[in-house]
Amino acid sequence: MFRRTFWFSTGVAAGVWATTKVNRKLRQLTPESLAATAANKALETGARLKDRAVGFALDVRDNMAQREAELGDALGLRSDPELPAPRRYTAIENHPSKPKHVDDTTYPYNRNEDH
Repeated sequence: MFRRTFWFSTGVAAGVWATTKVNRKLRQLTPESLAATAANKALETGARLKDRAVGFALDVRDNMAQREAELGDALGLRSDPELPAPRRYTAIENHPSKPKHVDDTTYPYNRNEDH
């Protein structure tokens, strides 16, 4: 009697375990789950590639600056030339005459006035 109960309980446990495993695998193989898994892997891969590309770009920039310094030393171009002062151009010329679009009213023209 004890043997039958043991083997029956073992069979039930094995059946529950197998059913649980199969249901988990079936849920993993649904189209939605496969799409989510693919999207997650794509995001991880994209982040990894971005990190590598940024690291590569920083290495290139550092090596480029180092090489420019070496070439500047070799050619004697280390002194910074003085640049001329920047020129300023007026966008609107100031005329003493009053603009034509402002009429003579008692209220001043205020562009910051709330409307």
